[in-house]
Amino acid sequence: SLGFGYFSQVWSLSTTSGQLAPPTLPAIISFTVALVIASIVAHIVIAVFSPTDVNEPSDEREKRIFDRAGHWSGYVLGFGVVTSLGHYLFTAQDHVLFYGVFASLILSQLAEYIFQIYFYRSRI
Repeated sequence: SLGFGYFSQVWSLSTTSGQLAPPTLPAIISFTVALVIASIVAHIVIAVFSPTDVNEPSDEREKRIFDRAGHWSGYVLGFGVVTSLGHYLFTAQDHVLFYGVFASLILSQLAEYIFQIYFYRSRI
């Protein structure tokens, strides 16, 4: 949802100005800080609701799930980056390149979580 908020802010600024808004350092920093805070809160909530699982090492099945999910999310990242670079080669729109790679990073992390859930449910 933080990524959606960031890109909706870019969309709003772009609509107002009539052209794609350039990336700004303050917006990136505030997005990153919000993401770190949300991650810390989520980890604390998880630790509170399942304190016995906090210090347990991953078993073999979990390691395979994490490896496989990371592997497949790498394809999502690679596809997004290569697509963004290809778009840049034909249009030379540097802001689109930045946002494409940035969105690829966000989508690949989301894909990793989705793949983990899928692999947990499919009993790999």
